[in-house]
Amino acid sequence: MKSGKLNTKFIVKWVLCFSLFTIHYSLVTAQSRKIDSLQNVLKTGPEDTNKVNLLNLLCEQLKEISKYDSSMACATRAKLLAEKLGFEKGRALALRNIAVAFWSQGNYAKALEYSTLALNESRKIGNKTIMAASLGSIGTIYESEGDYPKALEYDLQSLTISREIGNKQSTATTLSNIAIVYFDLGNRKEALDYALKALDIYEEKEIRDSSNIARSYGNIGSLYVDAGNYAKAIEYDSMALVLYRQLKDKDGIGINMENIGIVYENEKDYPKALAYNFDALAIYREIGDQSGIAYTLIDIGSIYTRDRQYSNAHAFLDSGLITATKIGEKASVQYAYQYRSTLDSSMGNYKAGLEDYKNYILYRDSLVNEANTKKTVQAEMNYEFEQQQLKEKAEQDKKDAVAASDRRRQNIVIVSISVGLVLVLMFSVLLLNRFRITQQQKKIIEEQKHIVEEKNKDITDSIHYASRIQRALLTTDGYISKYLPEHFILFKPKDIVSGDFYWAYSTPHSAFLLCAGDCTGHGVPGAFMSLLNISMLNETTIEKKIHSPAAILDDVREHIIKALNPEGKDTGSKDGMDCVLCSFDFANKKLDFACANNPLWIIRGAELIEFKPDKMPVGIQGEKNLPFTLQSTTLQKGDLVYIFTDGYADQFGGPKGKKFKYKALQEKILAISHRPLAEQRNILNDTFEQWKGNLEQVDDVLMIGVRI
Repeated sequence: MKSGKLNTKFIVKWVLCFSLFTIHYSLVTAQSRKIDSLQNVLKTGPEDTNKVNLLNLLCEQLKEISKYDSSMACATRAKLLAEKLGFEKGRALALRNIAVAFWSQGNYAKALEYSTLALNESRKIGNKTIMAASLGSIGTIYESEGDYPKALEYDLQSLTISREIGNKQSTATTLSNIAIVYFDLGNRKEALDYALKALDIYEEKEIRDSSNIARSYGNIGSLYVDAGNYAKAIEYDSMALVLYRQLKDKDGIGINMENIGIVYENEKDYPKALAYNFDALAIYREIGDQSGIAYTLIDIGSIYTRDRQYSNAHAFLDSGLITATKIGEKASVQYAYQYRSTLDSSMGNYKAGLEDYKNYILYRDSLVNEANTKKTVQAEMNYEFEQQQLKEKAEQDKKDAVAASDRRRQNIVIVSISVGLVLVLMFSVLLLNRFRITQQQKKIIEEQKHIVEEKNKDITDSIHYASRIQRALLTTDGYISKYLPEHFILFKPKDIVSGDFYWAYSTPHSAFLLCAGDCTGHGVPGAFMSLLNISMLNETTIEKKIHSPAAILDDVREHIIKALNPEGKDTGSKDGMDCVLCSFDFANKKLDFACANNPLWIIRGAELIEFKPDKMPVGIQGEKNLPFTLQSTTLQKGDLVYIFTDGYADQFGGPKGKKFKYKALQEKILAISHRPLAEQRNILNDTFEQWKGNLEQVDDVLMIGVRI
């Protein structure tokens, strides 16, 4: 399914629609907001601050109908007049409108320059509305350039200010921008959550308008394309197209026409796909939208490739690549190289296809990589932590006020009692002294208790954050499903973080590596080891290009020993991991693998075949480390391959509180092997929970099943 290109195209346009939002004014009537009326007023109006506001408003109206050159000219007039009058707010608004015009034309460098000037100006005058909008615009520009950590950093600042000033429109805009970053990173669930939050706000009665509804319909349509539900995608994109035509929003019309064209391309209706894309291209050229032109040229080239019109395909793909490179839009450059590689291969020009594919990988990895992902997760965690800190501070201030009031009442009571009991003054003094000592002791105890509770909370919160980072480093199910359509992963950490992990990588030679690892320990120590081993596997396979399972384990073991016992002392760390590392060669129906302490099982028909492991871990083992054994077997259609750690078999439970054991696990797998893999996972999970009962889980559990 051709979904990645479509959604990236939509997201770039969605950013323009949502991020650069309109600031409304109360200086003119509803009738005067129409372009003709505004122009008539501007012809006769005096050179004052009201004219600056009218120019800025006219600029917004021109942008809405995609007249970006006219919008730029109008904003420039507003800036010059505001500077002449010393009208700082008007100048800040004009700077933002100039940034909008540059963005719409695909000039990201100038858009960033003027957005930054608008942000500095708004901070200078303390205007938080313009400040939030400028931060959102900067986030949008960084997203377009593929710098997702910076995009999220500015979006979260915009969200904080928007919520602080109660601006729902700005809040919804920023939620939409955050959804876009997650979409770019391939996290569809988070993207949908943030998009729906934004849509709820846009549908509120006091905010609801056709423009935002249209953009929401388009978003839903793109999500349906990504899910392969083309009927629903056409339905929602068509509703969006109707609204955009009513609004005379040429940019929106172009976006949805291209989206509908991509749906027809996926359905192999190439004449309709080309018709919609050529209509979109004409609109983009009319309004000077370079980003839209680049994407549509690439779309048309891809359609011609599928329809085997190779000459036309090359012309359009080359033109799209030149345009995308010129404006510096990495996402569209990435797709141009991807589809040129497909075209070259279709024409038998494999050398050129390989070069284009290398460039595609280069741009893809620069847009979404491990560092970007970790920085993005960390940015969101920092934002959530800051929000929680503010909430806790407010609650603590309230408690302190109540405590101060209580202390004042207590002093009044003490004074009243002292006056009334003059005859027993000495006795009262003694009691009061005793009372004060007790209060001091109580206060000390409470402070110590509070410190312990805070420390415990900090530790727990840190472990939860560590869990999110660890899960972000695990290979995504979407990536594994691309190469193993029929598989399941049963992953049950004992604690918040896990010493077990799974990892996968598709080599340039069409082999698919899959690993189920069990690091020494569990919880936090195990998690640190899992992160170390994932890093070692990536370095060995990606950087060193070692792809034989046994050789990979030998290399990883060498690096683990150097990392944990650099001086080679007998007292050094004995940590390491047990694992099974497989290499699937589907073209030749061959499976190569290496096993460290854990076996590999294959079910063929009604027979379970067990492959024994090397009785040594990937770590320090005595004085001499023998090389791992490379095992191979021929695969047959319908074979079931299982790899796992020891957590399932070692779990205590059942009527007598004994271990589950491997024999019982083999019998269970054989009994359910005829069922679908998703159902097998549920049965294995239910069996584990029933066996465990009320007992504590003793170790992390990981089991992976693959049907050939």
